[in-house]
Amino acid sequence: MILAAENYYSREANEAYMSVSHFKSFERCEAAAMAELRGEYVRPKTTALLVGSYVDSYFEGTLPVFKAQNPEIFKRDGSLKADYIKAETIIQRCESDPLFMEYMSGQKQVIKTAELFGTPWKIKIDSYLPGDKIVDLKCMRSIEPVMGVSFVEHWEYDLQMAVYSAVEGSSLETYLAVATKEDVPNLELIHIPKWRRDECLENVQKLLPHFLDVKAGKAEPERCGVCDYCKATKKLSGPIDYQEAGYSKKELDVMKGVY
Repeated sequence: MILAAENYYSREANEAYMSVSHFKSFERCEAAAMAELRGEYVRPKTTALLVGSYVDSYFEGTLPVFKAQNPEIFKRDGSLKADYIKAETIIQRCESDPLFMEYMSGQKQVIKTAELFGTPWKIKIDSYLPGDKIVDLKCMRSIEPVMGVSFVEHWEYDLQMAVYSAVEGSSLETYLAVATKEDVPNLELIHIPKWRRDECLENVQKLLPHFLDVKAGKAEPERCGVCDYCKATKKLSGPIDYQEAGYSKKELDVMKGVY
């Protein structure tokens, strides 16, 4: 299957290729990931996601299309809602920094595919500077650590850039171009070094076989028990211990020493 912008996110493409977003979906909840792949579940659009997509589409050069496809970002009088006025402020802040814009000056939304650990992968690079660097744009709430670890590790952006580098195949340096949604938008360029990418690829190689078995129907998808999909489809089978309430299955397994 040959990928293009028109079919990159299609169900057929998602069935034919593994991607970072689907890999992370399987990490969070295998049942929800499979429901998405089958077209049985669609994650709801959130304001936070739409604000990030607004900024992304500006750098892609597709902002008019984004506006046309998402009328909910406008008030009845046709003006932008406050969150998207904020997105415009973030864009202006990015444009004011020459180095940030230099990193975002590469080829936009470059699609590449390659076999990695025995299965085809697809990636879409935000800013691709061949022979130099791979840059991914992130629009974040902040760059502060999350639960005691770097936001890069918490959201597995290091894993994302590891896969991007491996699929691209030229061992280019990888960077995150980060803009925040704070009252005063912050900017940062963050390098993901090769040693960290190598560690992330080891984790991908470890987890991938099981995820592929689930995707192929060879293994039953595990429910996390706490995501929106699991909440919506949960069938009670009896009372649980009060100490287990609110924890995901993975967290409970860790608490019980299963891992």
